[in-house]
Amino acid sequence: MASRKLFLLPGDGIGVESMAEVKKIIAYMDKELGLDFECEEGLVGGAAYDAHGTAISEEDMKRALAADAVLFGAVGGPKWAKVPYEVRPEAGLLRLRKDLGLFANLRPAICYPSLASASSLKRELVDGLDILIVRELTGGVYFGEPKEIIDLGHGQKRAIDTQIYDTYEIDRIARVAFDLARTRKNKVTSLEKHNVMKTGILWNEVVTEVHDKDYKDVTLEHMLADSGGMQLVRAPKQFDVIVTDNLFGDIFSDIAAMLTGSLGMLPSASLGEEDKKTGKRHALYEPVHGSAPDIAGKGIANPIAMIASLAMCLRYSFLMGAEADRLEKAISAVLDDGVRTADIYSEGMKKVSTGEMGDAILQKFKTMVA
Repeated sequence: MASRKLFLLPGDGIGVESMAEVKKIIAYMDKELGLDFECEEGLVGGAAYDAHGTAISEEDMKRALAADAVLFGAVGGPKWAKVPYEVRPEAGLLRLRKDLGLFANLRPAICYPSLASASSLKRELVDGLDILIVRELTGGVYFGEPKEIIDLGHGQKRAIDTQIYDTYEIDRIARVAFDLARTRKNKVTSLEKHNVMKTGILWNEVVTEVHDKDYKDVTLEHMLADSGGMQLVRAPKQFDVIVTDNLFGDIFSDIAAMLTGSLGMLPSASLGEEDKKTGKRHALYEPVHGSAPDIAGKGIANPIAMIASLAMCLRYSFLMGAEADRLEKAISAVLDDGVRTADIYSEGMKKVSTGEMGDAILQKFKTMVA
């Protein structure tokens, strides 16, 4: 690649602590592997509100747009619970998604064999679990208008959120899911609610049309979202790639996270359209977990999801598949050694801090690239 421009947005809470561990790995790859990442760092969420009175500054938005990839930590916390809705910490992430055109959110849920006992489900249900949730990220109820609260008088109010999807939005996310399925087990499950929602009817229709036209080699099944949620905890290994809308994707990806043992284990990638001239696309990588203010600053957060997000960044933005594979194997090797942060700890394992977990993964990574 001509450039490797990374824009780091640690954000709030444990996002800052997790990002510190990623910086160690980037520094090693720069110094020892000569990869020459160009890193800048900015503010987002509550940190940005404290500094600029907004969830992300215009200057940092420009930096995000100019970067090859954005690494994002987490935002929010009780400190900012009463700030105006328009500048709440989460507004920074929503603006990044919208302005960068990050319509495809990839959330893998992998249960490492050594962590199967940490899942809330029986070992036999999750051991070897490897599913990928493809969530549409820039449409649906989170962005639909009108979105408002109306005072009706007499002590009554009405809240309105609008669920909207156009054909092209469903078409492009379906194609992402089918393309990814071709690299995996060749199966896509589409989740929606066509029995009660007009957007569900259109979603079902468009996904079917895309499949029948260009992806007949991929197995497609349709499932009502509520049934899909039940199946996700009844027999999760029946799924390969799940494609769904913004709201359902938000919910199901968190459910899938707990199947693996902890929210601290799951990375994600949010991708935009590919530029036909350069082949590049805007991309943002972030752990699924939130800012976890209850444990922030204690040095006990699990940095694995953030480090795995870096691995996804290497794979999708910089086409460094070998390095991504090694980093993911380093994570697995550390877990096999019994090293655990508090969220995934069990009797007989070695409990470590955030920094110690990061150091252990980096050491394994070093041995794999030597």
